[in-house]
Amino acid sequence: MTDNTTQRIGNNKVVTLHFTICLADGQLLDTTRNRSEPVSFTVGDGNLIEGFEKAIFGLKAGDKRSMLIQAKDAFGDWQEGNVQTFDRNIFVDTALEVGLVVSFADKSKAELAGVVKELTDDKVIVDFNHPLASRDLLFEVDIISVRDVSEQPFTVKL
Repeated sequence: MTDNTTQRIGNNKVVTLHFTICLADGQLLDTTRNRSEPVSFTVGDGNLIEGFEKAIFGLKAGDKRSMLIQAKDAFGDWQEGNVQTFDRNIFVDTALEVGLVVSFADKSKAELAGVVKELTDDKVIVDFNHPLASRDLLFEVDIISVRDVSEQPFTVKL
């Protein structure tokens, strides 16, 4: 069994941590600090943005960091090409309003969510950019444990 206090974060490591994520201006987006349990994830499994994973590489249990993740390393830059116009008549049985999240299937049948940005009598403008595109993000992390993905978590029963 490997010592979880000296392992460093890298690919194929399971990391348990508490985090806070804010916009660069300090607006809180999410935190685990008000939850009873921290979160765990496997580095490199595609569930977290690559920029965040890279920013915590090399940290170990007990480390605490604040890091600014540039927009290009988070959810990317906002792109005009991700805003599409549709004929309103394709939205049958949908009560449309600005801000509504609508879902489409892309060419590979994967689900693609967009936000209704504008409505006219015959057109619907949908923005498929991530809501945090072009936004720098501030992450604060407290690393609780790091272990190899093949190791079972250690639990104590009292």
